[in-house]
Amino acid sequence: MDVTLHLAQDPEADELLGRSPLAALVGMLLDQQVPMEWAFKGPSTIARRMGAEDLDAHDIAAHDPEGFAALLSEKPAVHRYPGSMAGRVQQLCRYLVDTYDGDAEAVWRGVDNGRELLKRLQDLPGFGRQKAHIFLALLGKQLGVRPEGWREAAGAYGDSGSFRSVADITGPESLTKVRAHKQEMKAAAKAAKAAKAADA
Repeated sequence: MDVTLHLAQDPEADELLGRSPLAALVGMLLDQQVPMEWAFKGPSTIARRMGAEDLDAHDIAAHDPEGFAALLSEKPAVHRYPGSMAGRVQQLCRYLVDTYDGDAEAVWRGVDNGRELLKRLQDLPGFGRQKAHIFLALLGKQLGVRPEGWREAAGAYGDSGSFRSVADITGPESLTKVRAHKQEMKAAAKAAKAAKAADA
């Protein structure tokens, strides 16, 4: 895995995401309730604060929980909720150590089909259905991981030419399109909620 991603919009952070399977997984895990660039810059910040060039699942899993939470809480914080996200990152790393001997890439290496890969992603702590679909689309569209049926397994996020999620961001222009799509979805959800309340 050695590609250039443009998710953090920061060269150093994006370079790490493109070469480190664990960094990509941790970035996806952090991608909630904060701007996407902030989330995907997180792995690079964590690695730097741990004095390393990459994230190591064994090191993170074994780290003192309070110390790791403090690491994520340093200014600038890695997330809006650094304490709870530190716990989630450690939980993910413990699962990877227990299930894949700490090798994040083993989650998708040699998987036969998209359905199996989706199941493996959904089994990861902190990865719900939507997050698993988006990460599967990211693997297929930008990281060259394309088992049979991957687009179908990723659902709408696997559609070619779409601008729905981080899987479709390849630079500033596509980032703007994905942001616009998310705002449209939020507005539609809000309108549907208001209409439902009016009918009640």
